[in-house]
Amino acid sequence: MQKKQKGLVWFRNDLRVTDNESLTTAIAENKVVIAVYCFDPRHFMEANYGIKKTEKFRAKFLIESVTELRINLKKLNIPLLVYYQKPEDAVPELCSKNEINSVYFQEEWTSEEADILAKIKVKISNFVAFKGTYNQFLFHPEDVPFEIQLIPNVFTQFRNQCEKWAKVKTEFVVKPMPKENWKANETEIPSMETLGFSDFNLDSRSAFPFRGGEEEASKRLQYYFWETKKISVYKLTRNGLIGTDFSSKFSPWLANGCISAKTIYWEIVNYEQQIGKNDSTYWLIFELIWRDYFKYISLKNGNSIFKIGGILNKSYDWKKNTADIENWINGTTAAPFVNANMIELKQTGWMSNRGRQNVASYFAKELLLDWRIGATYFESMLIDYDVHSNYGNWMYVSGVGNDPRNRKFNVDLQASNYDGQSKFQNLWLQQQIILEK
Repeated sequence: MQKKQKGLVWFRNDLRVTDNESLTTAIAENKVVIAVYCFDPRHFMEANYGIKKTEKFRAKFLIESVTELRINLKKLNIPLLVYYQKPEDAVPELCSKNEINSVYFQEEWTSEEADILAKIKVKISNFVAFKGTYNQFLFHPEDVPFEIQLIPNVFTQFRNQCEKWAKVKTEFVVKPMPKENWKANETEIPSMETLGFSDFNLDSRSAFPFRGGEEEASKRLQYYFWETKKISVYKLTRNGLIGTDFSSKFSPWLANGCISAKTIYWEIVNYEQQIGKNDSTYWLIFELIWRDYFKYISLKNGNSIFKIGGILNKSYDWKKNTADIENWINGTTAAPFVNANMIELKQTGWMSNRGRQNVASYFAKELLLDWRIGATYFESMLIDYDVHSNYGNWMYVSGVGNDPRNRKFNVDLQASNYDGQSKFQNLWLQQQIILEK
């Protein structure tokens, strides 16, 4: 039977054509396919605690990622319509104008995203089918050996069972649409100025000097695995602080969906077969499983990940001391190692994993500040912001999440262990010292 259906692919945090289930399914099921991405104006406004929801670093990376997605979709003869508009306004209008039969999208379950989907469905005819997919995981929800509500509260239990029983699915392979699918596309991708920012040049000290987009993610994969074989020493270098190569740096592309966890996994398997398997190649898979785990924790616990008591509903005497919060943000606390990391974040939108653990622990366990404020600031600033990992990690270090030992980082000892010669602190604090003089 000849396909006569019209499909709309609504892109969210899945800004790629490779291994994209929604896109692949839409092409297979429809005669005509168009795509849409919405820059939601609410994401560029002041939100909780007077902090802008998305700052300039995330905004620029997002613009670059959407720009490349449009190019890659055009090669498949699919137009990407881009709007600076609320999705619940743009998507129903597109469906009506283009007589869409099915909307394809990646499922998101946190409250804001779920509310938007609900508003879209209310505005759209019952004759339009909504087809959501779970393509952001390493281990698909169908394949994990747990009911969602029985996901363990300890990561090691989750990892052990998944490694034993769960299989990683193969990647989805996309095929181009016929050329007659192409339609004129007069929409424009918003500029930094449109989103309320001035454009900027990257700080030369940044450990993440990369652009957004699927091609950049692929280049990084090729470089980190095959050109330099840095993955073979990943476990030894991953706690580094300076430079581009101490860690994989895949997280910003993963967060925006420019590359999938499955793509990285199968490339690791390929590398292990051709070059060699060791603790370091496994450790990158280990980190992908951590990423999955926080997604499942938020899927299990819902809005509890945003509550002050976290998923444990623990009560602490949290403070909201404005001066302490400002000192933390500006890197003017009593802890130089914290300051260096916070200045790096403020100047670049990036911070190492080691840095994040320390500054979050200092915020929650030393200053006793409401951890959600710190999480909100990270949401605003981090290029690789991912709602599940961000709030999962902040709960973890704040004693309201998945750390069974409720540890507190000794920041001075950590600085001694990981920045013994103060190279990192000098890199980011020198300018601060000059300004103070």
